[in-house]
Amino acid sequence: MSTVKELQNRSGSICELCGASENLSMYNPPKAPNIGLDASLLGCNTCITQIEKPETMDANHWRCLNDSMWSQVPAVQVTAWRILTRLRAEGWPQDLLDMLYLEDEILAWAKATGEGDDENDVLKHIDANGALLKAGDNVVLIKDLNVKGANFTAKRGTAVRNISLVHDNEEHIEGKVSGQHIVILTKYVKKS
Repeated sequence: MSTVKELQNRSGSICELCGASENLSMYNPPKAPNIGLDASLLGCNTCITQIEKPETMDANHWRCLNDSMWSQVPAVQVTAWRILTRLRAEGWPQDLLDMLYLEDEILAWAKATGEGDDENDVLKHIDANGALLKAGDNVVLIKDLNVKGANFTAKRGTAVRNISLVHDNEEHIEGKVSGQHIVILTKYVKKS
């Protein structure tokens, strides 16, 4: 028996997310730790399109997850968690997420795409003009800086190449100026 036939039997030939009965096809949530029936679900064209193209997402369509999130099928659980996480700013999805319990390995699969990563928890190093700095970028000093302990002044306009980010402080970067490895405040540089 084909996988699609097995999915139709398991689901009763309806979308395992919203319950629609037309335009059904197999969907495999990315980063599955295994293959087989548990790593797939039967979804309608509307659900699959919105999953694969987040810009087309209609939050009200996903109110159906209030029921389908309780499925015992890992692929359905993972997909429901990812969609609710994506929509949590709407308010009601966060309430459903608070109720949803996933086994550790299923939750790890759900988070494998980075869907649950909170962008607010990631430090962002921003230069004086508001540009995002990344490790390896080149910057230019916008102010003369007295370098403590090295007895010299790093002059305005000095290029600092191949910077590194201080991972526990978003206001600091590191780089070499006049052969010295120094820490520089991000507010005194601009990305070049």
